[in-house]
Amino acid sequence: MKITYDAKRYYHNFRGLGNYSRDVVRLMRQFAPDWEIELLDRTGLRRSLPIKAPTGETAIYHGLSGEIPLGMRGWKTVVTMHDAIFIRYPQLYSPTYRWLFAQKVQYACDHADVIIAISEQTKQDMMAYFHAPEHKIRVVYQGCNNLFREPIDPQRVDQIKQQYALPQHYILSVGAIEERKNLHQLIRGVASAKIDMPIVAVGSESEYAHQAAQLAKQLGVTLLMYHHIRVEQLPPIYRGADVMCYPSMFEGFGIPILESMCVGTPVVTSTGSCFGETGGEAALYADPHNHQQIGAQLQRVLEDERLREEMILKGYQQADRFKDETVIKQLLQVYQTI
Repeated sequence: MKITYDAKRYYHNFRGLGNYSRDVVRLMRQFAPDWEIELLDRTGLRRSLPIKAPTGETAIYHGLSGEIPLGMRGWKTVVTMHDAIFIRYPQLYSPTYRWLFAQKVQYACDHADVIIAISEQTKQDMMAYFHAPEHKIRVVYQGCNNLFREPIDPQRVDQIKQQYALPQHYILSVGAIEERKNLHQLIRGVASAKIDMPIVAVGSESEYAHQAAQLAKQLGVTLLMYHHIRVEQLPPIYRGADVMCYPSMFEGFGIPILESMCVGTPVVTSTGSCFGETGGEAALYADPHNHQQIGAQLQRVLEDERLREEMILKGYQQADRFKDETVIKQLLQVYQTI
């Protein structure tokens, strides 16, 4: 069997969509070696992909980031939908981006043979905002890089802490440092609960990050930001944290929640959206718009050792729901049905 992937995010994106694309391809190469895989980037998509499918075999095209090419004939098409954040929070995106992406998502929902939603939340959003037929949607949760499932030597944690001058104890925040990820509310939460522990934020540099630094200074919260951390350095950074807080306002899945559970670090995250799907009973939840709730939940984890150990154990169990073997089984079922 042969499958062609839209790989523009695979090659050019180093955040969530790119990580998802690379993980799908990794899973296929590892668990389905009899499949022939073709990757097309931006230029290759225009140059190499025939609009009419080749004859003599089932030709499957999988758009990994919410879009498929126009006018394909004879292809079986799959599209992965990640979220509808640009519809829910229009103020975070330019009008041009919203219009263009809405057109792409609507076309894909109308014309793809199967729509993969990375969470039940995303499935509901595709139905509500783009009238995607429920019978075409399959929920296939994503996993995370297997680096987060490998044993972590305590000496490696100490080495990373020394390398980056990390404090012995810290609250970790991972993700793009932008308004939707809600770092400002985390800072306010730590201040309101009078938690005497630094926040370590790992993510891209931005104007919002500069504002976060000013807010932390005003409120007397120690904030350390790291903008250029390689993925192989993340597992010991997660493991070295006392708790990982992910107070995002909305996500399609919330990969840092899974990454943290895999390495054995308790998670405080948001109510609503997909967060309960990812964190299950392993995480504690707070209203992302209520910094006092965020602070109170962090305080619970930091002060209750029994609760902390329980969350770590449940985190490992919850993370097992998103193992490679489960994800690839569901993905191959989608391909085989068409």
